[in-house]
Amino acid sequence: MFRYKTFNRKKSMIIFLTVLFVMLFLVGRLVYLMVFCSEYYGKKAEDLHERERDIKAARGKILDASGVVLAANKTVCTISVIHNQVKEPEKVIAALTKELSMPEEKVRARVEKVSSIERIKSNVDKETGERIRAYGLSGVKVDEDYKRYYPFDTLASKVLGFTGGDNQGIIGLEVKYDEYLQGTNGKILTLTDARGVEMENAGESRLDPVDGNDLRISLDYNIQMYAEQAAKKALEQKQADSVSVIVMNPSNGEIYAMVNVPEFNLNDPFTLNFEAPEGISDEEKQNLLNGMWRNQCINDTYEPGSTFKVITTTAALEEGVVKTTDQFFCPGHITVEDRQIHCHKRTGHGAEDFVHGIMNSCNPVFIDVGLRVGPERFYDYFSSLGLLKKTGIDLPGEAATIMHSKENIGLVELATMSFGQSFQITPIQLVTTISSIINGGRRITPHFGVAVQDGDGNVVKQFSYEAAEGIVSKGTSDTVRYLLEQVVSEGGGKNAKIAGYSIGGKTATSQTLPRSANRYISSFLGFAPADDPKALALVIINNPQGVYYGGTIAAPVAKEIFEDIFPYLGIPFDEEEAARAEAEEEKQR
Repeated sequence: MFRYKTFNRKKSMIIFLTVLFVMLFLVGRLVYLMVFCSEYYGKKAEDLHERERDIKAARGKILDASGVVLAANKTVCTISVIHNQVKEPEKVIAALTKELSMPEEKVRARVEKVSSIERIKSNVDKETGERIRAYGLSGVKVDEDYKRYYPFDTLASKVLGFTGGDNQGIIGLEVKYDEYLQGTNGKILTLTDARGVEMENAGESRLDPVDGNDLRISLDYNIQMYAEQAAKKALEQKQADSVSVIVMNPSNGEIYAMVNVPEFNLNDPFTLNFEAPEGISDEEKQNLLNGMWRNQCINDTYEPGSTFKVITTTAALEEGVVKTTDQFFCPGHITVEDRQIHCHKRTGHGAEDFVHGIMNSCNPVFIDVGLRVGPERFYDYFSSLGLLKKTGIDLPGEAATIMHSKENIGLVELATMSFGQSFQITPIQLVTTISSIINGGRRITPHFGVAVQDGDGNVVKQFSYEAAEGIVSKGTSDTVRYLLEQVVSEGGGKNAKIAGYSIGGKTATSQTLPRSANRYISSFLGFAPADDPKALALVIINNPQGVYYGGTIAAPVAKEIFEDIFPYLGIPFDEEEAARAEAEEEKQR
């Protein structure tokens, strides 16, 4: 009996201690949670009773050199539903189906989905959003939002680029300067009860968005428009695949215009600008869209042809292996090792000095000059002039020069390189290098970005760009400008001549690979004034039909652009020279 009582006392003690231990543990845990974790769990509880919706920040505008708005924002709405707050689901479904022109089954699936907040449709025009708000439907939220808007639709589409549904840049300047343009989104916080139903009289707390900054660029709306008009006319008249134009300030690299026609509609960038084959897959359509968005001026390389003779001339003058008075003879071809290479004039130019060699764009003359420089030194000039590295333009996707390895340049390769074949560069590389030659020898960086500014026009950031001094001597720069003025005034570039203006330039006609396809690229590069260039333009016509010579079809396009932009840029006009030229034309008639 005594043993039994002792056993029961021990058992009771064990139970008591166990209960005491459990209670102490629970009290300790409760103290820990209430004291040491109060902030954390308080926040969790708060989160359970708060519903968060984003307020989109307005994206910064893109402004041209004169302040013309090229990219802005349109106020649109995002329509959402909060499942726990919807009291009349059938009314909500009917109203949204009607106002949003969406299939009923799609709206129903989203309205009936159990989630904290479900987006029905974004980028809804403001008028439609106001009509939906007027229904006063519980659980339906109409939040104002922003959609990117381009006032001029297709203008400079492959330069400006566009944004996606989240208002982030996808291509062009929109993606390059996204960090400055995008801003910071705000938030709307709504209090709910334990069931997720919005609490009456609780109101909403709001964290205001911070709008993005504006981007000011060097592109000029008027110059871009003039260049696009001329390019479109050439595209139609020559039934070409495409026409590209770059207009740049050769002294500092500011780009006034960059055209790639056909352009596409920035307000509808996912619709092809041509009729696509029926039944194509999503992947095939995406590939076509990628091609439509390509900026040929920076993304594509080509054989520059005779415009590259400007660079061959520069290398030869710098090396001292040619003078303007040097005499040459062109029989219509020249033999290098075992290869006979023809001049574009098969009957030959006969005897000519170097000035007339460049005026006539004579291949044998330039092959002779290139051979005088030699393979190693010629390659070295590619490097020192900056042709072997990218220009650094502030657009994504710039392509690099495609060039022979130095050790693989033999005499035949050198001969073809000397007149712009057997290697490839981008159009932006060509205009940058030639600008650097004619501006006195300063290698500039081509660019659009000028400054970032706030909504009041105050400059937040001013952009600066690298420049390399002395890539050619002043004497060489002066001589090259003189030679190129002769090309326009009396040589193969005379179709770009405008009475009263001193213009320098060079024509080119190159053949694409494979040569058997008989596809050509016609181009002209010109600048003015010839003695102190303020504007340089490159026109490239890709695969023109019929006549394809650069001097015949590309030079007139440049002339049309020059006639529009020279007065606009304030380039000096010589009335006396214009009168003399007009009198001379009268005599010839």
